[in-house]
Amino acid sequence: MAQFRQGCLWEQLTPQRPIHPPLTGERSADVCIIGAGFTGLSAALQLLEGGKSVCIVEAHQVGHGGSGRNVGLVNAGTWVAPDDLDKALGSAEATRLNTALGAAPSLVFSTIDKYAIDCQDTRTGTLHMAHNAKGLDDLRSRVEQWQRRGAPVELLTGKVCEDACGTDKIAGAVLDHRAGTVNPMAYVSGLALNVVKKGGELYGDSPVNGLRRTGDGWQVTTERGSVRAEKVIIASNAYTEGEWTDIKSHIFAGYYYQVASTPLQGAEQAGILKGGQGSWDTRTVLSSIRRDVDGRLVLGSLGNAGNYPLWFIRQWADRIQQHYFPQLGNKVEWECTWTGRIGFTPDHLLRLFEPAPGLLAATGFNGRGVTTGTLVGKCFADYLLGDNDARALPVSFTTGKAAAGNSLRSLAYEAGFSLYHAGQCLRVVL
Repeated sequence: MAQFRQGCLWEQLTPQRPIHPPLTGERSADVCIIGAGFTGLSAALQLLEGGKSVCIVEAHQVGHGGSGRNVGLVNAGTWVAPDDLDKALGSAEATRLNTALGAAPSLVFSTIDKYAIDCQDTRTGTLHMAHNAKGLDDLRSRVEQWQRRGAPVELLTGKVCEDACGTDKIAGAVLDHRAGTVNPMAYVSGLALNVVKKGGELYGDSPVNGLRRTGDGWQVTTERGSVRAEKVIIASNAYTEGEWTDIKSHIFAGYYYQVASTPLQGAEQAGILKGGQGSWDTRTVLSSIRRDVDGRLVLGSLGNAGNYPLWFIRQWADRIQQHYFPQLGNKVEWECTWTGRIGFTPDHLLRLFEPAPGLLAATGFNGRGVTTGTLVGKCFADYLLGDNDARALPVSFTTGKAAAGNSLRSLAYEAGFSLYHAGQCLRVVL
């Protein structure tokens, strides 16, 4: 019987995980990037291709944060439905963002191909699954909105839906042909390997403790070193630490845990997501479901598993598995669990900042970091390479003050998630 433990599955499935030394002494570069996740590494690759020198400082190691702990869904678009985005941003700005993020999966896959990154990717789409009639009505509306904009999405119902999802507990599902999955740790590690191969400097275990303007640019300081650069990109999102920037005031931290089984065997498991799609349901406190390259079942939901005992997490995973996939019976053994942090915004929309000339920042990916991070990193690089042409960006820079009460909002959400999961375990809700 497998021993259930704390640990990230994606780490054990990533054979080449680069380890980088701390920053020591003084360095200089055209651009200093804070954070070695999807955003920072995507920007670095594009800048290096454009002839710029790049120095990246990372508080931990590549993939430590939300990039390596991701579900690995290569999603298109935002959490916000297209018509609602029109109302929030105006038609022109919404079209700009929907178009950019609608094409973001293609950017991820072309990046994987260009740099020959082995990240066990699938390109057969994702499934957004309706867990009840209300959820199905929402999906019908979303499909109509995306199809009106020319997106290759379709609503599956009946036997076709059951065959695709591997369960009869789903009322319908949106198949988005633009999307897919990756091993997120392998993807971010592959980006890092190529940054170094192209001459970029990358330092790990180097949390930033200072950022100040100098006469000819910026100085980024860590405990043991510093970087002088003409431009700086803050790409640490929900993992921003310290008091050297106010980026944290624009988001509230949320958490997402995952549970992976041992590789499944037997005929009962063969029909579960047999097309290789990743999926998530329409519950307010959603559940995500996918398979890995070895056939493990990987479940996830909103919440911090660090606050739960292992028996509680196992009981939750059993409950979700037995509801959606009763054909597996009680034979599923759970191997490991891990948690990542998400940068949420109250309106679930991306935030881009230029608080001073030569200083860029991004946050509020709202759980869609694989595509949003890759896109924003490239766009920031294009912006800097193109003499600050704002047309390179997927959305305009955010202006105005941050929302108040984000710390309280984070605590309230976590308390609500915990109560909901307790209700699932007790079979009060599902």
